[in-house]
Amino acid sequence: MAVRLETPLGGEDILNLKAGDIVHLSGVIYTARDSAHRRILELAGRGKLSFELEGAVIYHCGPIVRRTAGGYEIVSAGPTTSARMNPYLDGLLSLGVKGIIGKGGMEVAPFEGRAVYFAFTGGAGSLAAKSVKQIVDVLWLEELGIPEAVWVLEVEDFPLMVAIDAHGNSLYR
Repeated sequence: MAVRLETPLGGEDILNLKAGDIVHLSGVIYTARDSAHRRILELAGRGKLSFELEGAVIYHCGPIVRRTAGGYEIVSAGPTTSARMNPYLDGLLSLGVKGIIGKGGMEVAPFEGRAVYFAFTGGAGSLAAKSVKQIVDVLWLEELGIPEAVWVLEVEDFPLMVAIDAHGNSLYR
């Protein structure tokens, strides 16, 4: 049976999850890749980050986006490899991030007692896009471009698996 969670996530939410649990996530999530991670940590370090990350979920994703008459639409939102974001992990978790979504796993130790890593299947970007109900905002589009910008997405029943839990258990081990 799947666990249903809504963002922002709290400490109890993550501590109750175990590696292997299926989660259907709803609420606001933020896409971020390498450049966005650097920008987030730089701005947070100067006290100038314009959005709150306490309880947030970051999705390692560079979505494929189509311009529409009303703005943008997500066509595909598959995960990118998370391991290359390891240098930014401790900094993001220190800002209150409680969940990371991606593929391939990350270092386990920083998650312990703080957050969880959710896996989403690579190659299933169109499935992920079906869970996106709306684009709430896009940050740094001009500076970073479509794949590296932070897309603020409202998702509903986004199907995920807990791959690294807050107790140090990892499906990748």
